[in-house]
Amino acid sequence: MPPTITPPRPADLVERTARALARLRRGRLLHPAGRSFAGEVVVWDTPGPPTGVRLLDLPDRYPATIRLSKGTPTPGSWPDVLGLAVRVHRPTGRPFDLLVSSSAAAPVLRQLPLPRRRFAGTYSSIMSYRAGRRRLWLAALADPDAPDLGRDLASVARADAPRLVLAVASATGSWRPFGQVILGDQLDAREDAALAFDPVGNLPEELRLVGPLRWLRQHSYRGSRRGRGAGAQSGGSMGVTV
Repeated sequence: MPPTITPPRPADLVERTARALARLRRGRLLHPAGRSFAGEVVVWDTPGPPTGVRLLDLPDRYPATIRLSKGTPTPGSWPDVLGLAVRVHRPTGRPFDLLVSSSAAAPVLRQLPLPRRRFAGTYSSIMSYRAGRRRLWLAALADPDAPDLGRDLASVARADAPRLVLAVASATGSWRPFGQVILGDQLDAREDAALAFDPVGNLPEELRLVGPLRWLRQHSYRGSRRGRGAGAQSGGSMGVTV
């Protein structure tokens, strides 16, 4: 009787493929070109109804690690899906890894990644979060009083104390600003290469990522991290694995 061959599970196939590609390119599978910075996240409070997530609703200040990147990457200032990753270092527990992509501000378009030339503009979580019965989207918006981030990664690194506004919204509601991301000193290339994010696992206790792409994101990011020998909480502005 011939042996039974069990086909690989879809999750294993995605993870193995991502791991092999990351190992082949010796770096990140997604958003390989970027600049990382030490910084700070300042939470004011949430205007209107609270979200039920303490980190978003209660005023506080947190050390942060911030990375701006190009998705493909295209040359120079060519259009690309731009990315912003923010690791909020909390006093206890896991950090909060917020990953947002260039998009539009309107309710329907905030759920789609949109290529653009400039690093200033709206970055949306694209996928939604659940906080109890609430469904939320998170975003980083341009701060009209902050320096322009420019059209390429070099101009981002040269900007003088850039910052972005953090905001939350429902599926059809307008963005409600609740805080600020402030970029500080740029990290060196070795620190940038070591930094790894986990947008599915590194979340506040009251928040979880949902939507049809959650599964794909979880396994592709895990495979990419393993392919380059990084952990889910590697790197960060504190100079150690947090």
